[in-house]
Amino acid sequence: MTNWPVILNIAKTHLLTKLKSTLTAALGVTFGIGAYITLVSFMTGLNAMLDDLILNQTPHIHLYNEIKPTEKQPAALYDEFQQSFQFVHSIKPKQHQKKIHNALPILSYLKKDRKIKGVTPQARAQIFYISGSIEIGGSLIGVSIMDEIRLSNIRDNIIQGLPEDLENNDTGILLGSGLAKKMSLKVGDRVQVSTVKGDLFPLKIVGLYQSGVAEVDNSQSFVNLKTVQRILGETQNYITDINIKLNDIEDASAYSKQLASLFSITATSINEANAQFETGTNIRNLITYAVSITLLIVAGFGIYNILNMLIYEKMKDIAILKALGFSGTDVQLIFMSQAMIIGLVGGLLGLLVGFGFSVLIDHTSFKTEALPTIDTYPVDFSLSYYVIGIVFALLSTFIAGYLPANKARKIDPVKIIRGT
Repeated sequence: MTNWPVILNIAKTHLLTKLKSTLTAALGVTFGIGAYITLVSFMTGLNAMLDDLILNQTPHIHLYNEIKPTEKQPAALYDEFQQSFQFVHSIKPKQHQKKIHNALPILSYLKKDRKIKGVTPQARAQIFYISGSIEIGGSLIGVSIMDEIRLSNIRDNIIQGLPEDLENNDTGILLGSGLAKKMSLKVGDRVQVSTVKGDLFPLKIVGLYQSGVAEVDNSQSFVNLKTVQRILGETQNYITDINIKLNDIEDASAYSKQLASLFSITATSINEANAQFETGTNIRNLITYAVSITLLIVAGFGIYNILNMLIYEKMKDIAILKALGFSGTDVQLIFMSQAMIIGLVGGLLGLLVGFGFSVLIDHTSFKTEALPTIDTYPVDFSLSYYVIGIVFALLSTFIAGYLPANKARKIDPVKIIRGT
């Protein structure tokens, strides 16, 4: 029967007599785990921030009426033209409106669907922003601002003013921050918008909007849905876009195809709209975990080398232990215990070091005009990273200690005592 108190006491004695080597091995684990915790917490926090910046501005499903040329051109309808060349000049799409046909019945249908958390209608218009002699082309989006706030993070992106100010003002506008800067405008000023037909409409700036995406902030603004309909001279059923937020984002791809078929409309899921962005996120995560695991493996090799040297230095001690009646398994357990003690102490210290650096990063000031809602560097303090860290520390030290300990188990004490 294994006498654990004796084995652990001998292991402790070995570690204390070679304190320098013990500390070096423990610090190797501490550095590896600490670097892993710090790196993975910061990188996943950064990825989460980027996901929030891009994905929260994208609806789970976007419905709109895409205007495109007819797939079958007139010449294709006549068999006698199939084997000949046709020269058709100035092909143009049919005169379709940008609005979604039967938008109000579609909205009513979607609001009753249990898969859907919320639906927001929009009306988009291509306009010119005019202030004095400055003219800037852009888009004006008519929304129900309170519904948008309920289903997205748009409130966080309003850097001046309140969404309620827009809700209660039919001539108000939530101007893009880039537009405001280029035209030297502020909250309370007036800006004129001109339609493609040349009609002018004055609007009062009730707030400034900043998404963090320069291309958007330099061209896009928000008004009430009725305001865009009035500017375009359209009725209340004029809706160009319908944004849908689902209860489960995983249903987006399949449900978008179902809606496209049901309503004969173009439906784009969040997966399609952000395919390239998601690929970049996956690559960043892969690099993060690859570097982190490499750090842990390097720490494991350090432990292996130190324990291997320790066995060579303790050859006579091992021979004496076996001569006193310790079995090869007991000797192996002594050195395995040393490895696990190093792993446990180094791993716990690594968790503390990683947590400390993560807190330091989390409190480091990070201010930029592009991201007005971010004050410090993003860090993810997920408990799973700390569990993975300590488990990997124990596992790596177990593997690193097993080979030298197995070698110690096989040592012949007679040969060592004889010096052969």
